[in-house]
Amino acid sequence: MRSFIILLCCSLTFCLKAQEVERKMGPVITDFGPVFSVENPDFITDPNKVYKVIFDIHNTPEDHTKVNSMLNTLARFLNMHAQAGVPLKNLKVAGVFHNKATHDVLNDAGYQAKYQVPNPNLRLLKALEDAGAELYICGQSIGARGVDRAQIDDTVEVALSAMTVILSYQADGYQLIKF
Repeated sequence: MRSFIILLCCSLTFCLKAQEVERKMGPVITDFGPVFSVENPDFITDPNKVYKVIFDIHNTPEDHTKVNSMLNTLARFLNMHAQAGVPLKNLKVAGVFHNKATHDVLNDAGYQAKYQVPNPNLRLLKALEDAGAELYICGQSIGARGVDRAQIDDTVEVALSAMTVILSYQADGYQLIKF
């Protein structure tokens, strides 16, 4: 039994390392959002379809020097679909920040004042904006968390609420992604 478990662990480690080799960056967001290649998938991604998604970004890492993983997920969404042949014009992506993630959209001065470190999210926010992603911050979270609106990064727009953004985007055919 012990030999079987050791063999299984070795096999899993080999598979994970083999997959790690297949991870690729870009082509939309080149410094973030690496994805695994999937050869011959059973479910075929339609490159002619328009993919409309809105991401609910409400958590943040405990380590304030780390990029918010949900932002990286937006980049992965863009990269994996572009790698699968979907043109960027067919990828409609939005994200709304609220709750604990409110401070992740502060400009560098605001973030440093709060956490004493540079905002690690800014490069990715800019890359997402450049790729056409629409990014919003919940006005209710701004008020609840005492955020000075002047400290919000220029890549992000203020909305009445995250609920309003999500509802409006869903009414326009966007699908909610919330992990």
